[in-house]
Amino acid sequence: MTTRKIWRGFASDNYAGVHPEVFEAMVRVNEGHEVAYGDDTETEKFNKVVMENFGPNAVGFPLFNGTGANVVALQAATKRWEAVICVDSAHIHVDEGGAPEKMAGLKLWTVPSPDGKLTPELIESQIFDMGVVHRAQPGVVSITQTTELGTLYQAAEIKKIAEVTHKHGLLLHLDGARISNAAAALGLTFKEFTTDVGVDLVSVGGTKIGGLGAEAVIVVDSSTARGKQLAEAMPYLRKTSMQLASKMRFVSAQLNALFGNNAALALANAKHANHMAKKLYEGVVAIAAKSALVTVPNPTEANAVFPILPEKITNKLQENYRFYVWNQATGQVRWMCAWDTQESDVDGLIAALSEAVS
Repeated sequence: MTTRKIWRGFASDNYAGVHPEVFEAMVRVNEGHEVAYGDDTETEKFNKVVMENFGPNAVGFPLFNGTGANVVALQAATKRWEAVICVDSAHIHVDEGGAPEKMAGLKLWTVPSPDGKLTPELIESQIFDMGVVHRAQPGVVSITQTTELGTLYQAAEIKKIAEVTHKHGLLLHLDGARISNAAAALGLTFKEFTTDVGVDLVSVGGTKIGGLGAEAVIVVDSSTARGKQLAEAMPYLRKTSMQLASKMRFVSAQLNALFGNNAALALANAKHANHMAKKLYEGVVAIAAKSALVTVPNPTEANAVFPILPEKITNKLQENYRFYVWNQATGQVRWMCAWDTQESDVDGLIAALSEAVS
């Protein structure tokens, strides 16, 4: 029998284990029976947790995974002939296997962005040929918080994006796979950089921050005519998109453990991951100051570090540490810290990099 080796790397926060409190929450709802498909006590509790975090008119819909959450949310927000505006590095464009196109039939209008962030000007660049049948009509703007390049939107930036989005009659979707890391970095509640600044739909990530497999789509204001339409469409789209959990109480229990009590556990996990990434970033910057072999083009704003390394050094480090090459052309790699990353892990990678460049 092969003995399982215990290790931690820097490839993805998805590599991390399940937080013990999340497991305990699932065990607590395992005794006896509950009604299936969401008519259970944990999902009822989750509805209150959603309002606690996003406002009194918010409604939430638990799902299995992040790609599913994004696809369901974007389907709800678009008509059959409409398209989505996003950056060219967006997860929905490069890391979802074409699911928005194949499963939802959506055209993605992508724009280049060196820092992974949309701006009002970039959105405006895609607002043309409106009413022309030959072009897929923009219906939604999708931003990611934090972005795929580890950058962070300030609340004021999102508000400006929402204003230009709504000016043109579009909806604003926020892919929040790492929304907890963003909240921890900003020092804001979820509501303050979503509901309060004009976001319409949020994909909330639980898996990366300590869950086993738990995401959700949030309609932040179901009291408006458009919000009501979104909320009414979600249950049907969740089912037809194969994201309706029969034993939903186990998904909701995870989300409640993470986001209950004003998201105390999710934020604590995020703060730790962000702190580990800051420590790693500072160590890499110190090495880069002494060695021209290492560059760090963008600062660490949450739980990811993106240095550029020579291929030889990357290969050497990957002998002992798992991580991804993010840009094959430039040699940029991604080092991701998780809720369970330890200081000794960070110290080890910094030491290994220092030795490799010496």
